[in-house]
Amino acid sequence: MTQSDIIRRRITFYGEVQAVGFRYTAQHAAKLFGATGWVRNEYDGSVTMEIQGTRFQISQVLNELERDRYIRIERTESKDVPIEAKEKKFRVAYF
Repeated sequence: MTQSDIIRRRITFYGEVQAVGFRYTAQHAAKLFGATGWVRNEYDGSVTMEIQGTRFQISQVLNELERDRYIRIERTESKDVPIEAKEKKFRVAYF
């Protein structure tokens, strides 16, 4: 894997995504698949995540979120953002 294989994506999730273990499921999946970044609840009831890794790593994390029996993602908004070269882990972030 080279640095050029790494992307960073900012994704906002809407639906039943708060109070269902979303952030900790995301953190666990990111650690499992070797992705870095952060996830946080937003005041409007959505959840925002910035995730960095290969396209495969990111898709695996998203698959884990979609498979969870409590999380109900109704829609997402996503855009690529600049990578964070020194980032080493995935964390639950707070305002």
